[in-house]
Amino acid sequence: MQHGMQSAKAPSAFPARVFEALQAVPVGCVTTYAALAAQIDCASPQAVGQALRKNTNSPTVPCHRVVRSDGSPGGFFGSSATQEVARKVALLMDEGVGFDPKGRVAERFILRALKTNRANRGPHFLTNRGSDEK
Repeated sequence: MQHGMQSAKAPSAFPARVFEALQAVPVGCVTTYAALAAQIDCASPQAVGQALRKNTNSPTVPCHRVVRSDGSPGGFFGSSATQEVARKVALLMDEGVGFDPKGRVAERFILRALKTNRANRGPHFLTNRGSDEK
């Protein structure tokens, strides 16, 4: 089955929490595995990565919007193969995400801190939009 054309299947409780928090990342931005883990009170960014690896609801759940803490793309659909990572980068670029000369997401596009919006009971993000690219 092609990516994005996978059958929709209800995720278990942990992946559902990851997917729900991730849906708040807007087009043109990314977050990190660590920030997403912190948002859902999980001590393991790797566990978040494993949940995203099993995402059967792409592109509704935009797993391509999660990168490593250093801004490098990381894997995509459970693979670190060059063609899969290139596909992830292409999706991000299509959404307006910028990259530095080393192939990392430019800092101003990375949402590093997440905060729960208790009034709306949903996550919202503290952005770096005003900071300079590193």
